Amino acid sequence: MAISSRMKKKKEKEEYWKRKELVFLVLYAIAFYAFIIHRSLQLSLDHESELYALRPGWLLPPRLNDVSDAQWRNFRANLPILSLVFALFALLANSLRALFSLKAKGMSFVWLLISLAYLSYLHGACVLFILSIASLNFLLVKMFAQTKYFSPVLWLFNVFFLLCNRVYEGYSFSIFGQQWAYLDNYRGTFRWHICFNFVILRMISFGYDYHWAHQDPLFDQQKHIQRCHTCKSGKTCYRLLQEGSVQKEKFSLSIYLAYLVYAPVYIAGPIISFNAFVSQLDSPQNNYTVRDMSWYGLRWLFSFSLMELMTHLFRYNAFAISRLWKLLSPMDIFIIGYGVLNFMWLKFSLIWRYFRFWSLICGIEAPENMPRCINNCCNLESFWKNWHASYNKWLVRYMYIPLGGSQRKLLNIWVIFTFVAIWHDLEWKLLSWAWLTCLFFIPEMVVKSAANTLQVEGAFGEFLFREISAAGGAITITCLMVANLVGYVIGPSGINWLFSQFLSRRGLPVMGGMFITFYVGTKLMFHIDDAKQRKH
Repeated sequence: MAISSRMKKKKEKEEYWKRKELVFLVLYAIAFYAFIIHRSLQLSLDHESELYALRPGWLLPPRLNDVSDAQWRNFRANLPILSLVFALFALLANSLRALFSLKAKGMSFVWLLISLAYLSYLHGACVLFILSIASLNFLLVKMFAQTKYFSPVLWLFNVFFLLCNRVYEGYSFSIFGQQWAYLDNYRGTFRWHICFNFVILRMISFGYDYHWAHQDPLFDQQKHIQRCHTCKSGKTCYRLLQEGSVQKEKFSLSIYLAYLVYAPVYIAGPIISFNAFVSQLDSPQNNYTVRDMSWYGLRWLFSFSLMELMTHLFRYNAFAISRLWKLLSPMDIFIIGYGVLNFMWLKFSLIWRYFRFWSLICGIEAPENMPRCINNCCNLESFWKNWHASYNKWLVRYMYIPLGGSQRKLLNIWVIFTFVAIWHDLEWKLLSWAWLTCLFFIPEMVVKSAANTLQVEGAFGEFLFREISAAGGAITITCLMVANLVGYVIGPSGINWLFSQFLSRRGLPVMGGMFITFYVGTKLMFHIDDAKQRKH
């Protein structure tokens, strides 16, 4: 009893100091964001006349709106027509499914016709390029799926077209003869080879899922259902949809093409595997009720309002585009860099969730991208799992595991991140970003491996481990900021300039402040994780 009483008092004391620590961390976070907001407003007002791509705003009439990011500007401008088009698509597809009790084969024809009409508007005559390459891929998969040459043939074919599409800027019809040159006048409103990067991921997914359909299944469906909380509740988790067996007749040309050009996720994703798509084509998703989807849509509208507020008040992206960050102090460079990353997170979150919302209404649940806030990730692995989450799932299934998985992790990350950079675009700054990320991954993997073998004993041991982990998290967040600034703002040529600024007499105190702030942020993330564990 005495030992039990001492243990209880010890536990209560630990909880008391954790609560005290949490109060300090929250107060520090409030002070940090108050300073960031104040300084961001001041910078935006002071340099407004020197910044590019500011347009008259509507949320706060006297202020200009930062629409310097082309992707966000185009998405925002086309929202009304996109919403109308997808509402009509959803109404037509769902009505036909209900009226004629359509399953996978019938729905594949419905979505193929709807999506081809959509693509004809987007790409005009260039739809012919998409269908030609997709048909060749289908033939190769069917021919080589049961041979030892399957993987190299599939990857060589798709990487070849990934590179050629970029190098030749989507090709010209005139290269096939002058009699076809007139088709270059009907190339649509959107460059087809940009969207085709997503189609390539789907072609590889179809190929591997068909290849694995001819092998003995390693996935135990019954055992998974017994262990999975989602599946036990009567719903269907994404892993079951992806790993579950699919009948071979479902790998038909019509279903394959419908998967490649499925309108709601065609432009930007999220990325869904072929198995998961065809399973829901047969039986529409049941995880989201009408109420759930309504709440999802309302949350999206709230996030959109936050973005409008952000772009009217702050000029983070305009600073990056105008290259004015070179004239700023190290502290202001940090603020702009931090702001750009938060802007990017919110932008991609809005775009991906918008298309996912329409896919849900149409009966297909795609994985959620950005399931975790950018400010709640304290290691590289967590960051990449929660950034483009559906792409991460695709990379794990179709690259990481076939390359050997965790047995060759140190080698695999270089291959995977190089592919990710090339998939995004053929630019040196993206390759620099990829290789910098790999370099930063190596010490994290070594430290994690050592931590897993280390047995922490006693209260002091736990305290010390937590402090070291927080310091490691602060270093990781700094590395993430550097890698993303190089990849998306300053480019590889700006690395030396960036280090010269932060290692100068003015920059070193800022570096120290950054480290302390990220250390505090990491400890706050630990408290959030602890609260989640207690809840579950």
